[in-house]
Amino acid sequence: MEKLISSKHNIQHVPESYILPPEIRPGIAAIPSCNSIPLIDLHGNIDSNRQDLVQRIMEAAQEFGFFQLTNHGVPEELMNEAVKVAEEFFQLPAEDKASFYSEDPRKGCRLYTSIDYDHEKVHFWRDNLRHHCRPLEDHVGEWPTNPTRYREVIGNYAVRVRELSLVLLDLICEGLGIASGYFEGGLSNLQMMSLNYYPPCPNPALTLGLPKHADPNLITVLNQGAVPGLQVLKDEKWLALEPVPNAFVVNIGHTLQVISNGMLRSAEHRVVTNGYVARATVTSFIQPSNDSLIRPAAVLVDGCSLPLYRPFRYDEFLGTYIKDAQDGKPPLKQYEISQT
Repeated sequence: MEKLISSKHNIQHVPESYILPPEIRPGIAAIPSCNSIPLIDLHGNIDSNRQDLVQRIMEAAQEFGFFQLTNHGVPEELMNEAVKVAEEFFQLPAEDKASFYSEDPRKGCRLYTSIDYDHEKVHFWRDNLRHHCRPLEDHVGEWPTNPTRYREVIGNYAVRVRELSLVLLDLICEGLGIASGYFEGGLSNLQMMSLNYYPPCPNPALTLGLPKHADPNLITVLNQGAVPGLQVLKDEKWLALEPVPNAFVVNIGHTLQVISNGMLRSAEHRVVTNGYVARATVTSFIQPSNDSLIRPAAVLVDGCSLPLYRPFRYDEFLGTYIKDAQDGKPPLKQYEISQT
């Protein structure tokens, strides 16, 4: 438990094990805010202007791999409560969290720090609680009971965010021209909830909360609260994605990039720290069952369009994704089909 960054108090200097190589440090240069990533009103358009809504989602997913979503149907109070119970959990005394701490990534409800603390060369400035959410009744018994509201709040939140995710996936079906409900069943069977905590850092220029990466799953819905920290890579430049009240950040995962045959793109992003206030976020990952076969949708590779990726099982990809991420390699590269 002493490994948890949230358990270290009164840190005056960044420990040597958290100092990144100079070439990947965020540094002190100001990062411009990104005002070009679309802010999309979901329910204000889903009935009255559905075609335009689908087009806006597709354009954002193609150009940025990201968009922000308002008027999405998840109550603001529930969004705020989810972030609040996350903060309360991480601020508990170490002994109250000890039973959840594990270095085993196979554990169903797991508290850990950084990414792969015992094997990585340098650590990242974050703690994480991660657990399965679906079927809810199969997993909720593994979740924390302290804070006392944790299971109720995160359970309700998980259900509402999953419903929202399936609505978005159905709109993406329309945009891609594939059958409604294509993502139902195995392709969206699993939901993982990831609660991140980034304590204040004495020198944010030297370290990161999370390094550059793109998500392996289908679609990610992030509640980033009120504290900034997310940065998106666009045209080899980092852009800060500032929080918008009561808005979700949605991004495309590698799996959806493959299914869309490259029409949509997973975007690289990172998390920076700050020196003045802790940041808590709540992220929902919708992902396929481990035995799901991932490949470009058949309707997108009929006729003149060739598949850009070979088929693979999702668990196969997760294994290579982790290794490629550690080695700094593009995770989809080995699944690409040469077009020459």
